Amino acid sequence: MHHSVRRAVRRRPRVLPVAVALVATLILAACGQDDGGGAAGAEQTELRYQGSVGAVTPVELAADLGYLGPITLKWIGNTISGPQDIQSTATGDVDFGSAFNGAIIKLIAAGSPIKSVVGSYGTDAETFIGFYTLDGSSIQSPRDLIGKKVGMNTLGAHLEAVLDEYLKRGGLSQEEIKKVIPTVVPPVNTEQSLREKQIDVAALGGILQDKALTRGGIHLLFSDRELFGPFTAGSYVLRDDFIKKNPTTTRQFVEGVGKAIEWSRTTPREQVVARFKDIIAKRDRKEDTTAIQFFKGYGVAGKGGLIQDADFTRWTDWLKVNGQLKKDVAPAELFTNAFNPFRAGS
Repeated sequence: MHHSVRRAVRRRPRVLPVAVALVATLILAACGQDDGGGAAGAEQTELRYQGSVGAVTPVELAADLGYLGPITLKWIGNTISGPQDIQSTATGDVDFGSAFNGAIIKLIAAGSPIKSVVGSYGTDAETFIGFYTLDGSSIQSPRDLIGKKVGMNTLGAHLEAVLDEYLKRGGLSQEEIKKVIPTVVPPVNTEQSLREKQIDVAALGGILQDKALTRGGIHLLFSDRELFGPFTAGSYVLRDDFIKKNPTTTRQFVEGVGKAIEWSRTTPREQVVARFKDIIAKRDRKEDTTAIQFFKGYGVAGKGGLIQDADFTRWTDWLKVNGQLKKDVAPAELFTNAFNPFRAGS
């Protein structure tokens, strides 16, 4: 959870007419502008980003479906951590990143010039993060987790927030919650770490969760879906200066991601999986495609990736209690739906 090199030979015939149209639009816009705004110069259309091993992210799907228009994606490597991905965006090492909304709040509150523009992943009936224990484990309730290790991909993000909420609802005090040990484990190793008893609980989502369940011997302790119901958990961020200089590219990016999310929602699952396998094969990153057959959706709650206040305000109390948020940040500072064509009245 819980993030492609374009095949230029195949893509160019579809992309060029749109690119020519965009350039023409920008030239016309520039003629009518004298405010030095973003449209006066050529906008950036090659976007650098980090992928996710064995997965097809919404923006990668959008590119393959031809929803990004003149935008091309330049893959510079993979990430296993949302906080790292958006930090790289803030520093300009990549042009966009995706992370848990709570991690985005922290970074913006710390002064990073980024903004969420469209949802990227979430939780619904089919797609959720489950916290699993081995069959026969003595862990059956929140209190049983005191002194135990809970494996997750990164700290200070979605999984730790969900764990703390489970413990809080279970009646544990802040002092007791501190005795539960969130432990960083790479996602691909989490199931194995649980089975080898290096950790006591494993946070698993998406295809890794399904692969683990097919092997048996584990059961669900709790899930983010049980605690919060369906919700958009993470989103794509862009830098403020990027948005200002590249309003047309930003709009195309947001629209493309939104359309790809809806395509994944409305297309029969076997067709989505077949498309993903094709994308993974074409990009040739030496990945295992066996896991992709378990894909059930991105879990984004808002239509076309639209973001709601609650997608962010839900996490501010947790961050304050943890001492990770020293000041209030208004939703308007955190995200915008201004570029999303799925918004009402658009």
